[in-house]
Parts: sequence; structure tokens; C-alpha cells
Amino acid sequence: MSHRQKVPPLSEFPFQSQQQLRFSDTDAVGHVNNAIFATLFEAGRVDVLFGPKHPKLSPDTQFVIAKLSIDFLGELNWPGNVNIGSQVSRVGNSSFDLFQAMFDGPKCVATCHSVIVIMDETTRKSSPLNTETATFYRSHLQETKRV
Repeated sequence: MSHRQKVPPLSEFPFQSQQQLRFSDTDAVGHVNNAIFATLFEAGRVDVLFGPKHPKLSPDTQFVIAKLSIDFLGELNWPGNVNIGSQVSRVGNSSFDLFQAMFDGPKCVATCHSVIVIMDETTRKSSPLNTETATFYRSHLQETKRV
């Protein structure tokens, strides 16, 4: 099942990141390889998870990706830059969801939905979000609309 959603313009995403495309990102036909899209979304996700003003996780816990799905909406070519917009779309007890969109200029070329779980490093099981982290992500919660 597709996670296609109505994509807001980049300006409406609370978290934004710009990434430079590299020649080595291209495939045999000159497009940016689809695996690179995941790497570019990861760079945007890192800005959401580890930004300088973001709260720290509880000791002995870490972020892990439980689910990642990408919808490819257009081709991407080198050279250039892309902008990644990220927004929190759900906050649970031990996880939250991110919706991201990748823009080549004003055109959205891909979207990504990910589920991020807080994991206890000792038990390797999910761990509740601490109050500060939960409050931070809930304060950035935005509804995403399905199309």
C-alpha cells in the first residue's frame, strides 16, 4: 500500500535540510540512484533526531528505524542540490513517525515515511520516550493528509 500523501510546499515543513548531489550518486543512465534517495532522507532525518536544540534521549537508549518506505515521484539528476522537508506525523509512547519530502527546486521528487523507535540498549526492546523528548516531538506534530 502506498503512503502517498498530499505534499505541502517545503516552506511548511518545520525541519529543513539541503543536501548536495554528487556525481557518484548517479546510475548507468545518469539519474540519481534510488538507493541514494534513502541516504538523502537519512541526512534530513538526522537533522530532526540530533539537531543542536533537540532534547537528548534517556541514558542507554537510542533511535532505531522500524519502518522506512519511499515513494518515487520524479527523476533526479546531477549536478545540483535537493531540499529535504521533515515533519513529525505521529507520536506514541516509545516511537514516532516522520513524513519527509524531497524537493528539486519547487518539484517534489520523492516522499518518505519512517517509524522511529526508542530502543533500550541493554534489553534491545522498545523504551518509552522521556518527557522532554515526547514534549519536543509532540510540539512539532503536524497532520499529514492522504490523497
